[in-house]
Amino acid sequence: MAVLQVKSISKSYKGHPALRSVSLSVEKGDIFGIVGLSGAGKSTLIRTLATLVRPTSGEVVFHGENIVAFRSEQLRQYRKKMGMIFQHFNLLNSRSVGANVAYPLEIANMSKAEMEKRVVELLGLVGLEDKREAFPLALSGGQKQRVGIARALATSPELLLCDEATSALDPKTTKEILALLKKVNQELGVTIVLISHEMEVIKEICNKVAVLDKGEIVEQGLVSEIFAEPKHPMTKHFIRNVSHEIPTEFYSRISPKCKLLILRFKGDTAGEAIITQVIKQFDVEINILRGWIDQLQTAIIGTLIVEVSGGEKAISEALHYFEEKKVKVEEVKP
Repeated sequence: MAVLQVKSISKSYKGHPALRSVSLSVEKGDIFGIVGLSGAGKSTLIRTLATLVRPTSGEVVFHGENIVAFRSEQLRQYRKKMGMIFQHFNLLNSRSVGANVAYPLEIANMSKAEMEKRVVELLGLVGLEDKREAFPLALSGGQKQRVGIARALATSPELLLCDEATSALDPKTTKEILALLKKVNQELGVTIVLISHEMEVIKEICNKVAVLDKGEIVEQGLVSEIFAEPKHPMTKHFIRNVSHEIPTEFYSRISPKCKLLILRFKGDTAGEAIITQVIKQFDVEINILRGWIDQLQTAIIGTLIVEVSGGEKAISEALHYFEEKKVKVEEVKP
């Protein structure tokens, strides 16, 4: 069931388009990633979902209602059901950690007793029970983001929007924050939409992804399917960056009579000895140059970069065999 639907959203600033007819659907329980380079329109899109930016045209439908048309009271009700995490935390430095988490509850006029209980519960969830009286300036970046997550969850939202939530953090802290977001999704049932310029983040936590380029979604679907068979050049760019770029020296070593291939194995196929089978059955030589395995949320994707040599017919038969075994084949040319 779709919790959130974006229907042909466009946004222009002084005649310059930031988003061009963007459409996507987020179902309950998804961790939906939106990935793109700087300037692709990611922040404009996530802020449109948060009602911080009004689109030039199109609809954002939340449980069947177009939030673009909401008035003030309807917006307040929507914002109670939606939390947001920011890249630079946006904490109030004059307030303690506990007071930052309590801030949305104060606005919601929650009683002091209920507020106290909720703050303790949330700080326990994010692992900051001992930091309640500390102030933001005394916290590390990861701790600040944990406070941001606790604050975003204060009103028990069903939708959590993440605006580059890990881009200001080091790799170790990034993994910890992503693990916390996964916990929030799985244990609390919160649907998450996040934007990032890093495919590694998408790989680590998301089950679905949309690739944004120059304001347009150029490809979207299950993360496992996108990793196994990327189609758009921008998607291939992101996949190669996260799965190790092919060193340029490989190209100089390839004979004109050989083919340089990227083979992607999905699911059960990733564990089969298909390369050995091909060498035995067909008159080809296969030199494995590099390989790795990506553990995604819903599948395992194995990738091999290989050099294939042999007669034209034998190579063609080998490639056909790969396809029969549901191995995705991409020829790489210098």
